[in-house]
Amino acid sequence: MTAAFPEDLIITISGPAGSGKSHCATRIAERFGIPCHSAGAVFRAMAAERGVPVVEFSKIAEADPEIDREVDRRTADLAKKGASVMEGRLVAWFSGRERRLSFYLTAPFEERARRIAERESISLKDASSRTRAREASERRRYRKLYSLDISDLSSYDFVINTAKWDKEAIIDLLESIVSLHIKRGGP
Repeated sequence: MTAAFPEDLIITISGPAGSGKSHCATRIAERFGIPCHSAGAVFRAMAAERGVPVVEFSKIAEADPEIDREVDRRTADLAKKGASVMEGRLVAWFSGRERRLSFYLTAPFEERARRIAERESISLKDASSRTRAREASERRRYRKLYSLDISDLSSYDFVINTAKWDKEAIIDLLESIVSLHIKRGGP
């Protein structure tokens, strides 16, 4: 059961790699019939434009803050277009909307690495190594660029461990929370 979606509401879904944020964001957008925008897709597209793997592009972004600023500018521009689901590491901070419902999805590192290995058809060892490097790079970049501690989850409305249930149950949970938020007329 889905509720009518307010034109001024943005749903943000953040979390580390392998937490399920992309899948959940896409499915929630489908269930409510609204667009889904991914900051990660913007970042990956920019890496592909330069012909560089994402891990290497993350290192380049450490030295070139304009890369992250451009991703965030594009994300903020997308949020201005109205009701949508925004997915990415920093979308809760840069969605630019007063009416926002924010989720942080997570799972234990080992589970996230397993999901990434499966998704990218790589070894668990490679997935673990790449994920640790990527997360360290992001922590450094976001602290340097925005003075953000991405481990501080206090600005999120909900923090959900996606390893607790299967994908569909997590999506049902998110949909229920969004529907209740809309029904109650949340800010």
